[in-house]
Amino acid sequence: MKHHSNLKLAFPIGLMVLQLLAAGFFVVDGFEDWIAASTTGLGLELAMECVIALALLTGVVLSSRNLIRLMADLRQKERSLAQARGALGEHIMIRFKEWGLTRGEGEVALFALKGFDSQEIARLRGAAAGTVRSQLSQVYAKAGVSSQATLMSVFIDDLIESPPQTAAQ
Repeated sequence: MKHHSNLKLAFPIGLMVLQLLAAGFFVVDGFEDWIAASTTGLGLELAMECVIALALLTGVVLSSRNLIRLMADLRQKERSLAQARGALGEHIMIRFKEWGLTRGEGEVALFALKGFDSQEIARLRGAAAGTVRSQLSQVYAKAGVSSQATLMSVFIDDLIESPPQTAAQ
């Protein structure tokens, strides 16, 4: 994720560098024109170069402030996601312990929660498909569910807050 977000930042940063270089060009050119114009007077071209340089510099400042804010927001969201992942992982392990799953059943259950079917789990674990199906049956029995979908729903239900019940219901 870090590498992906750095690629997304490359374009705006490159654009800001280009704006900065263009502003620098217009500032330098403006000073040269100003020095040359000291004998002939200031003209419209010099005024326009100053306006363009100011606009480019303002764009760089505003873009960099916005980019810094967006990067801070991204870092905060990444921290929140890491905390949520950690909390979910801890919650899953607590449930597995409550259900009394063996280490193997826990591994199979974790793959099932990630959406893998029994054939894929068997391949990933290097186990026989029959062994995995047996372990999944044990997981479902211990969890009090009848399928992979209901196993997943146990954890989704734990994460979703139920709406408050009204007195009329």
